[in-house]
Amino acid sequence: MTAFWSSALLQTEPSPTPVTLDEAAKRAENAAGWVEENWSTWLNTGLRIALILVVALVLRMLVRRALTKLIARMNRSAQAVEGTALGGLLVNAERRRQRSEAIGSVLRSIASFVILGTAGLMVLGAFKIDLAPLLASAGVAGVAIGFGARNLVTDFLSGVFMIMEDQYGVGDSIDAGVASGEVIEVGLRVTKLRGDNGEIWYVRNGEIKRIGNLSQGWATAAVDVTVRSSEDLDHVKAVIGEVAEDLAKAEPWNEQLWGPVEVLGLTEVLLDSMTFRVSAKTMPGKSLGVERELRWRIKRAFDAAGIRIVGGLPQQADEAAADPTAGMAAPSAFASSVSPQSVAASPIPPPASLSK
Repeated sequence: MTAFWSSALLQTEPSPTPVTLDEAAKRAENAAGWVEENWSTWLNTGLRIALILVVALVLRMLVRRALTKLIARMNRSAQAVEGTALGGLLVNAERRRQRSEAIGSVLRSIASFVILGTAGLMVLGAFKIDLAPLLASAGVAGVAIGFGARNLVTDFLSGVFMIMEDQYGVGDSIDAGVASGEVIEVGLRVTKLRGDNGEIWYVRNGEIKRIGNLSQGWATAAVDVTVRSSEDLDHVKAVIGEVAEDLAKAEPWNEQLWGPVEVLGLTEVLLDSMTFRVSAKTMPGKSLGVERELRWRIKRAFDAAGIRIVGGLPQQADEAAADPTAGMAAPSAFASSVSPQSVAASPIPPPASLSK
């Protein structure tokens, strides 16, 4: 039975048509003609693609090298300024180097994206691919992404400009409006701050509308001293001057002070008190420590010189205690038995018996 079906299948299968020599020669001739007609187009397209890639790679290398030289020049200028007097008031060279490296990295990435993206589009155009639908779709997608991620784009652009303008850096104490503290990380999208109580604030760069940097340049230590109006002005000024000279010579305050401690004069004069303003330029972030030390030394010097520091509330309390009638109660109308209040409050006597 199996042999019968095998013979039947062999009889029903068509036998392959043999290819003659003339047909093979004709097919080979057609293929050779097709290759001969299109080889120039292939060669032209290949050379165009190769030229595009070579130009793109060479241009990318030149741009990156130019950016690297620009960053190196910025670092050299930072090192030149570091040893001058102006360099002490500005940000140090290491921070400038880090900032320039970050800017260079961003610029190199942007340049590579633009150059290689343009080269890719030109390669697709060399293959006779219609780029109009692709560009239109990319444009629509870009608009949609721009509307959906506009906060992200805003944060990124704000971060780029903050880094380029060197508004703040790691280690700076800043007031960003929404939060304040020490900068522990600067990113293109988020800035991390360490608060006074140890908390970490994640602040989006697009939400920062104004920045107060307390670590750049110099800081001001200002102390107001209030004494009695009867004190001798020259004596008070002389005592504060001695305190300022001692503070300027003591360590570590002589390094933290960037200028002499000055008595600016009277800022307020009242009937019972007057206020002196004492000010000095300090290192960034050291003003609070200098203010505390100034108050400590001024208080000890005033105690030794017999000068009394006064304030609003203690002075009012002393005046109230000095009044002998301040602790006496107001006289009562019920103290007198013949006063109308006492007569009205006394009980009515019972009526006399009518039977008598």
